[in-house]
Amino acid sequence: MTGTKFGIIIGAVLALVWIIFGFWAFFFVLIAMIVGAIIGRFVDGKLDVGTLVGAFQGKRSSS
Repeated sequence: MTGTKFGIIIGAVLALVWIIFGFWAFFFVLIAMIVGAIIGRFVDGKLDVGTLVGAFQGKRSSS
């Protein structure tokens, strides 16, 4: 599955959640998807937690 098709599916799911259940359900599903993506990247080894924490603290990742 290409990134474009995957994005279309995710967008359609979010739109349907918003239409059927309202804004707050949409917001909850969106946050849950973001958290799930972050956890998935961490499990796959594609996310360096130290760099992520440094970014939230305002530190630069490169000099």
